[in-house]
Amino acid sequence: MLVLGIESSCDETGVALVQAGGGAIPRLLGHALHSQVRMHEAYGGVVPELASRDHIRRVLPLTRQVLAESHRSLPDVDVVAFTRGPGLAGALLVGAGVACALGASLGKPVLGVHHLEGHLLSPFLSADPPEFPFVALLVSGGHTQLMRVEGVGQYELLGETIDDAAGEAFDKSAKLLGLGYPGGPALSKLAEQGDAKAFALPRPLLHSGDLDFSFAGLKTAVLTQVRKLGDQVDARKADVAASTEAAIVEVLLKKSLAALKATGLKRLVVAGGVGANRHLREQLDAGCARRGVRVHYPELALCTDNGAMIAMAAAMRLDAGVDVAVRTYAFDVKPRWPLDELSAV
Repeated sequence: MLVLGIESSCDETGVALVQAGGGAIPRLLGHALHSQVRMHEAYGGVVPELASRDHIRRVLPLTRQVLAESHRSLPDVDVVAFTRGPGLAGALLVGAGVACALGASLGKPVLGVHHLEGHLLSPFLSADPPEFPFVALLVSGGHTQLMRVEGVGQYELLGETIDDAAGEAFDKSAKLLGLGYPGGPALSKLAEQGDAKAFALPRPLLHSGDLDFSFAGLKTAVLTQVRKLGDQVDARKADVAASTEAAIVEVLLKKSLAALKATGLKRLVVAGGVGANRHLREQLDAGCARRGVRVHYPELALCTDNGAMIAMAAAMRLDAGVDVAVRTYAFDVKPRWPLDELSAV
């Protein structure tokens, strides 16, 4: 079974082809990705209308590229999968429309995929894939969640952010430091030159006794610190960046370890764009090693939004028999779609 996956939830257009079936872990045959970072940089953030228009321009050329690199043609595709949500409504509609049009023209079934499920299952594409069950830390620009994962489609929400996600805390703090867009990677790079103990920034909800997160207060603390520094802020930017990163990473680490202890599980999966952060990986690796816990990550190239994770999630749902691809080509999208509402069909 060949699954073509299309991702268009925000500011990256991704297309991939995955081979699945026979109970084996699906295999990635090819993928292509276009990032809109340069286009949105001038505006300091994602402009939804521009994102949608750019997806329209990119999705078919990327599809042709993936098929050519995989030495396949469109009629070889058995299922067309697309990101149904969550994400920007207009951007989601582009991927959904193209996927359903391809399915209708080929007479092949289509399947709408949950974007976060794609992230959650993306480590199965790595050289060291996990095994069920595990605790998952989903940490990205718009989402920070801890999930108990028993199998494909079997997700229990353990905790989530009550305000800003970790990725938003990175990006907003970076903006306060004048680091531009996208802020998270710029802040992490600058943090390598700073002293993480220079400023005592808060660790929100670190001792709350539950597994929820909150990062809005940290952003406010960074703003206060920047104002206190005044004219000296440029000379201390690296220290502020390092202190901010350390606060975010400590909260993510401690909450993840608490989730592992509460569930008794010995396997952690980390997915989403923030999962590529070097400091976070180092701290999680060290903390989990001390407790005899295995940690699994997606390949670095697959941490951001991509078509491979959408094709992979679709293939795993179909192979596990928890979902059915359909030949009805009327489609809808779900800009807001909590992962814990996703259940086996």
